[in-house]
Amino acid sequence: MNAPRRAVPPARGVDDGDDDDERVASVDWARVAQDLDAHGCAVIEGLLTRAECGDLAALYARDELFRSRVVMARHGFGRGEYKYFARPLPALIASLRASLYPRLAPIANRWSAAMGLDVRYPEELAGFVERCHAASQVQPTPLLLQYGEGDYNCLHQDLYGEHVFPLQVAILLSEPERDFTGGELVMTEQRPRMQSRPMVVPLRQGDAAVFAVRHRPVQGTRGVYRVNMRHGVSRVRSGHRHTVGIIFHDAA
Repeated sequence: MNAPRRAVPPARGVDDGDDDDERVASVDWARVAQDLDAHGCAVIEGLLTRAECGDLAALYARDELFRSRVVMARHGFGRGEYKYFARPLPALIASLRASLYPRLAPIANRWSAAMGLDVRYPEELAGFVERCHAASQVQPTPLLLQYGEGDYNCLHQDLYGEHVFPLQVAILLSEPERDFTGGELVMTEQRPRMQSRPMVVPLRQGDAAVFAVRHRPVQGTRGVYRVNMRHGVSRVRSGHRHTVGIIFHDAA
């Protein structure tokens, strides 16, 4: 899942409206597709600059930007907390969401066909969001997560209604070993009649993980079968960890 680190793009403000399509277009999407097919996860290294990561993490203190706050321990989700952004989304989040979606839609459609599912995804985010809203999934789902010492996130799937885009993106905003220790992104893959396969996804500040939301196709000796995916975060041993999650389906 690792590749040589890309040159980081120039810094830009969180709240300006610059187009991020150029930085997203520069990603090696053939490699991303290969890693997703092989592992259900791919890493895009250096998607955000250190300055952008710091600016996004600082938004956590601005309650007016969010529609809700979730304390994980209250719901049995783990320890730590997260907040869902309200509309309008911060310009950087909205732009990345719109630019990433059309690169991921062909992979989503290929996976759907391989698993024998009838659903197909529009080429652009606006078309998929319209589908969500028609089914009363109207709440934005991009979120900002905050962890402190001893916090963790249980294995889970981010499903918010009938319509689910099968891929999502998480961007690490903090630097391991400088801002925090522990707190690795972890995933499990449950194949039929087999024990779960664990994976640890190594990330540095500004790196993005693209991964399966719920399931992915795997080629077996008797054809393609569906494996179930879950993700979480291991215990943070020290410091503070921030992550931004970009989910493409809206919530009911």
